[in-house]
Amino acid sequence: MAFSDRELLARLIQCEAGGETDEGMRAVASVVMNRVNAPNGEFARVSNGGDVRAIIMQEGQFTCTRTVNNTQNIYNMNPTGIHYDIADWALAGNTTASVGNSLFFFNPFSSECPNYFPSRIGIIYNKIGKHCFYAPTAAYKDT
Repeated sequence: MAFSDRELLARLIQCEAGGETDEGMRAVASVVMNRVNAPNGEFARVSNGGDVRAIIMQEGQFTCTRTVNNTQNIYNMNPTGIHYDIADWALAGNTTASVGNSLFFFNPFSSECPNYFPSRIGIIYNKIGKHCFYAPTAAYKDT
């Protein structure tokens, strides 16, 4: 049985940000929904008008969707109430202002966030917990 969008998002939230505060988990969910609703660029093409599953499962985007040599993946997660609550919140159209229109995040395993990520298409917007969040630059539209 395939997971619903809600289940996939709850599992992704737990896997990517389960060690963060509620705000950190909301920030990760917001990035997913920002990608789903991106007006242009790569994510607009991938979401094709709002496909949450396509965004979550886009190859190479989220560490937690990789299953080869990665036991901490969405298929091995057991989301709890908070993960479902945040998934429901995001799927209802909510995002957190703390990440604005960020389309990228990562944990640099460092106290500092690089200015750009993944390249010059994302510029640092905020750091929440151990994750750095990046808003698209003008160059993102050409991806």
